[in-house]
Amino acid sequence: MERLGFASWRARLLERIGGDRVLEVGVGTGKNIPYYPQGIKITAVDLSPRMLDRARKRASHLHKEIDFLEMDVQKLGFPEHHFDTIFATFVFCSVPDPVVGLRELRRVCRPGGRVFLLEHMQSGNPLLGFFFDLLNPLAVRMTGANINRKTEENVLAAGWQIRLVEHLFLDVVRWIEAEG
Repeated sequence: MERLGFASWRARLLERIGGDRVLEVGVGTGKNIPYYPQGIKITAVDLSPRMLDRARKRASHLHKEIDFLEMDVQKLGFPEHHFDTIFATFVFCSVPDPVVGLRELRRVCRPGGRVFLLEHMQSGNPLLGFFFDLLNPLAVRMTGANINRKTEENVLAAGWQIRLVEHLFLDVVRWIEAEG
């Protein structure tokens, strides 16, 4: 998947982040780490200790200084308005309650701060959307990821103001920028 566009989308997203405090939610194995810009303090969280171990190894090989913390996006252990920028790539398909997670991001983001998301979600095409709904139970069992989430609606329901939505692959993979 990285060769099909994910890597270039990750690089492009990471070019946009800035501020004194930046949070990556759902760092996983650290696929975004090679694209982290120099000179920005990044905190990276994930629910899985095993994923964090892999991300730490990747960061070490790349000589990147990152604060890694085991944490659930639905209950972040940071004070309100702590981060300038927050980003996540292909995360909210597996968060049990994505609106709760997105609200939590809004809580820890400073007023006027930004969230950047790369997400796969349900297509607006009725036929493709129906197909995704049929496949979703299988996808969840195999990968833990929902392929039919309505992430744009969830971002709005969490109180963010969407500034940009770009369709990267059909309307299934989207870039979302929102402001708190």
